[in-house]
Amino acid sequence: MSATQNNPKAGLEALLTPDNCALILIDHQPFQFAGLRSHDTQTIINNVVGLAKAAKIFHVPTLFTTVVEKNGGYLIKQLQEVFPDQKPIDRTFINTWEDERVVAWVKKTGRKKIVIAALWTEICLAMPAIQAAGEGYEVYIVTDASGGVSLEAHEMAIQRMIQAGCIPITWTVFGSELQRDWARTETVPALAETLIDHFGNVGTSLQWEWQLLATPVPEKTVGV
Repeated sequence: MSATQNNPKAGLEALLTPDNCALILIDHQPFQFAGLRSHDTQTIINNVVGLAKAAKIFHVPTLFTTVVEKNGGYLIKQLQEVFPDQKPIDRTFINTWEDERVVAWVKKTGRKKIVIAALWTEICLAMPAIQAAGEGYEVYIVTDASGGVSLEAHEMAIQRMIQAGCIPITWTVFGSELQRDWARTETVPALAETLIDHFGNVGTSLQWEWQLLATPVPEKTVGV
């Protein structure tokens, strides 16, 4: 019996690829940020934008959704600019997975691995993640592109989702699994650019290394 048959969450097939997953970003809106207390606001903005850029680089289907946009505010500008032509699905359901438009979008992608980040973790991430996992999807929750109204709320929600079978990852794990091999050179420049823009000291160290080695800096990637 293979490792995958023993444990479907282990083995090579458990890793994300550009062809086996879809990304849903839920409620990164001003009202939700106003209640954020598990992380500082700038960290979540940085991480979720980096996450969205990684999805764009590897052509992963990506969905934006908001809740009661007229009251909670539009999707934050930095995130909307990654996919400027996409109009978020605006819901009244607190649980995104109860909105038939969202589920229909997921089914249309044909993907069974669903990557989700949301504000707030304990509500807008936990509800759809738990329901989707119960309906046979492999759900990956991006913990550092999500946040709750307190550190305890965030951490308890993550524990609850893990108990329901969801898999916690961070935003840089997403891009790394999609890249997987540095020999896939067509996506390296754009991914390196994302590291510089969003990965703190890793990005600054990369720029320093280019300087020391007199390496030409890649041109700005169009559309990312």
